[in-house]
Amino acid sequence: MRAAMMYGAGDVRTEHRPDPKIQQPTDAVVRTVLSCVCGSDLWPYKSLPVTGTGRPMGHEFLGVVEETGSEVSGIKTGDLVVAPFTYCDNTCDYCAKGLHFSCRQGGRYGFDGVDGGQGEAVRVPQADGTLVKLPVDAGSALLPSLLTLSDVMGTGHHGAVTAGVGRGDSVLVVGDGAVGLCAVIAARRLGAERIILMGRHEARTDLGREFGATDVVAERGEEGVARVRELTRGDGVDKVIEAVGTLQTLQTALAAVVDGGTISRLGVPQYEEGPLGPSTIMRNITLTGGASPARAYIEELMPDVLDGTIEPGRVFDRSFTVDQTADAYRAMADRRVLKALITF
Repeated sequence: MRAAMMYGAGDVRTEHRPDPKIQQPTDAVVRTVLSCVCGSDLWPYKSLPVTGTGRPMGHEFLGVVEETGSEVSGIKTGDLVVAPFTYCDNTCDYCAKGLHFSCRQGGRYGFDGVDGGQGEAVRVPQADGTLVKLPVDAGSALLPSLLTLSDVMGTGHHGAVTAGVGRGDSVLVVGDGAVGLCAVIAARRLGAERIILMGRHEARTDLGREFGATDVVAERGEEGVARVRELTRGDGVDKVIEAVGTLQTLQTALAAVVDGGTISRLGVPQYEEGPLGPSTIMRNITLTGGASPARAYIEELMPDVLDGTIEPGRVFDRSFTVDQTADAYRAMADRRVLKALITF
């Protein structure tokens, strides 16, 4: 099969790899129909040390079940399925708490001998717990939106859920990437009254307005915080969803939230220390968020995708073939593409 491998920063290659085989009775092999490049894939794209063996890439995919292990009973050959971005048994104590990322039998695609999602086929461990059957066929126009349930829409939703977004809230979403835009969808879906999107890429913030953002703030730093407070009569917002992960965006979130408010961090932090001293604790701010348990949200979000209530697939603004995966990475890293769809 053809699959994307990363050999170091900026070095992505599509090459021939062995076809995946069933290794455990709980495995399934899925023939990929759609995959994509995630914003988190860009961190190793910028910094991965050179390696002679390469790292299988990708963790967001949907496809058709090609083969199942002897203990797999919930799906069968021919089913169209979506895979959350980590595999899990969906039965352990962590999964029962909605912490599928911490599953005792779980893991990540592209590690420990498991295929990456940016290839023509993937061996999926813990298939019964991981894969969710889709009630459409492989030619459905809804596939891009259903693909977002593997990660980006579930992650945006996780930010809104952990922030406690509810009816009538004012919400600031920091970041106009695909996760931030999906967080706008999620905040609107949960009833937020005012949704301020902080970003400066006009095509993205225009899409954010279509998704439900009531205001856009292009300024950053102190100017951005001042604008947010101006829009909220000086108090700040009830909830912040921070979808970037830099120290500056954390500082912005802390400065823009109302005393007693909540900040959910979705962006993978690019820092080890932050401004969390006495001045922060005196304001009774709740800091939450974390890695999304995407598997926990698929059944909840899918009906709204199927009936067109939400259209998160619109974050995909350009398609690439698997042989063009290197171009997809380059286009996203250069900010010429919001989120790249990979077709097979």
